[in-house]
Amino acid sequence: MAKRDYYEVLGVSKSASTDEIKKSYRRLAMKFHPDRNKDDSAASEKKFKEAKEAYEVLKDSEKKATYDQFGHDGLRAGQGGRGGFQSAEGFGDIFGDVFGDIFGGGRRAGGGPQAFRGADLGYELKLDLEKAVTGDTIEIDIPTQVSCGSCDGSGARKGTSPETCSTCGGAGQVRMQQGFFSVQQTCPACKGAGTTISDPCGECHGRGRTRKTRTLSVKVPAGVDDGDRIRLSGEGEAGRNGGPSGDLYVEIRVSKHKIFERDGVNLACEIPISFATATLGGDVELPTLDGNVSLKVPAGTQSGKVFRLRGKGVITVRDSRQGDLFAQVAVETPVNLTTAQQELLEKFNSSIKKGGDKHSPRADGWLDTVKRFFDRIN
Repeated sequence: MAKRDYYEVLGVSKSASTDEIKKSYRRLAMKFHPDRNKDDSAASEKKFKEAKEAYEVLKDSEKKATYDQFGHDGLRAGQGGRGGFQSAEGFGDIFGDVFGDIFGGGRRAGGGPQAFRGADLGYELKLDLEKAVTGDTIEIDIPTQVSCGSCDGSGARKGTSPETCSTCGGAGQVRMQQGFFSVQQTCPACKGAGTTISDPCGECHGRGRTRKTRTLSVKVPAGVDDGDRIRLSGEGEAGRNGGPSGDLYVEIRVSKHKIFERDGVNLACEIPISFATATLGGDVELPTLDGNVSLKVPAGTQSGKVFRLRGKGVITVRDSRQGDLFAQVAVETPVNLTTAQQELLEKFNSSIKKGGDKHSPRADGWLDTVKRFFDRIN
């Protein structure tokens, strides 16, 4: 009996995409699976296998091209006289292949033991502001899991080898049949390793890894800020069964500075000045990260006045422009005055009061505002 056209079997056109072909096959596989057709299992099985055969050809670009050009005869010729398409897979394997992406399974290419990537590690690196701004190379000690040197990571005592797991046959996974679905899961006997160890290594006790403290050099780029992370690829814990190592994430923690506060590229600080300097003006020495500079304070400077020093901020890893330094003046009130100083200050205060708003424009203006407020509410 002549075989039906594969496109006709799946109900798709020759121009159908791979996704459309797969979607049509899933629908037919669900429809004709024998577990869902107990009363007519023989006929359903035939249609099921027919759909599977068509799908196996049309999902493969090379087989599809041969079929499109030469039909079924071309496929038979290409198989070296094996008598046409052979489907040796059980229904569980068929569904594991088609629906594996739904259940997070699917067979690994080669069917060997499952490799596990090593865990990522985190490390908090505390820096002072100066090092965060200028950058540095710092050595850190990291406790981590490394491949056991005694057994080369196999977990078996030197001179012996792990044995193939009898439960999963070395695949690291087993397939559980649930109705017409086949669910793939990690082998409970070997935990996905694909092997078991009868004579474990005395150093790592069969784990294949040992705990060790490693010293690493971390290159901290100039301009890092609090909360920034540096990724060191492959410096995390060692993988299992030949899996890759994880990564190490170094998180920057910038310590609080005694003078400066940082806001992105800008710095801010408070600079105390004397009552006399604020009144008469003068030069004040101001610290910056590049060294001290002289700040000219004009006469009559009020407390809270902010001076901006351009280019005295920082450059960050995200912005090549250098920020500014904002210095806020705080006028200090004299304390612990002597009697003579108190008398001089009282004389000075009396003379200031006689000048009224000429000497204290803010105070007189404020008093007038208060007077108008109470007059209004009364």
